[in-house]
Amino acid sequence: MPFDPEKILAMEPIIVRQTLTKRDTILYALGVGADELAYVYEEGLSALPTMAVVMAYPGFLWQKPELGIDWKRVLHGEQFTELHVPLPVKAMLRSETKIEAIYDKGAAKGSIAHVVRRIIDEETNTLLATTTTNTFLRGNGGHGGSQGKPPAPHLVPDDRAPDEVITLTTTHNQAAVYRLSGDYNPLHIDPEVAKAAGFDRPILHGLCTYGVAGRALLKALCDNNPARLRRMDARFSSPVYPGETIATEIWHEGDGRAAFRSKVTERDVIVLTHGYAEFL
Repeated sequence: MPFDPEKILAMEPIIVRQTLTKRDTILYALGVGADELAYVYEEGLSALPTMAVVMAYPGFLWQKPELGIDWKRVLHGEQFTELHVPLPVKAMLRSETKIEAIYDKGAAKGSIAHVVRRIIDEETNTLLATTTTNTFLRGNGGHGGSQGKPPAPHLVPDDRAPDEVITLTTTHNQAAVYRLSGDYNPLHIDPEVAKAAGFDRPILHGLCTYGVAGRALLKALCDNNPARLRRMDARFSSPVYPGETIATEIWHEGDGRAAFRSKVTERDVIVLTHGYAEFL
């Protein structure tokens, strides 16, 4: 079917329900490389704040034929996560996902889809987290769309060195483990799909890189207390390959705020930029 922004914007919210278990919480932590007992052992288990991005996840919706999306050219552009309360390790969840805007960048550049997901504890009707995604639809531009433009990204200081740098490794099977939390985009496992998208091999999920950076923020800003991280925004600027090392540079901005960016040390390439965090 042809790409029709107005039709997509008129769609009803996608409702997903999930029975979150401790096993799911542990599997997510392993998927982003955590090995601390607090995140991988069911006794005294805590949820990583970035797990919000996979809770009651609607799946890789861009493959739906009725959307008319060139899904092999889709890239995750930006991720914003707001934690309203500390995340549970088990719960009955409901999510409501809505494509709220499509910003047309022109036929040569494609479009940006602005997608908001509200994650709710269904038993208590508590809003747990709100995740917002800007996704690049590289093959779907020049068709019109929403008025305005996406919010301006947070600027990372360029006039001073970072206050802290936290370096964490990924494994060669990191993408294979991370996808078990629900993101089955074949770009991250199938070499042929990766080549069709312009990569010489499968790349790590952007949200896995995001989770690794979240672990770094917890260590640097929150004394590894997951209840203290309340917001984390970032732009994906370059892919990570499984097995590479991610160094997250952090600048303190006062009053529970920080800027950050992450880079792959082996290639000296910035992979997350315009990072912004709020914490208690």
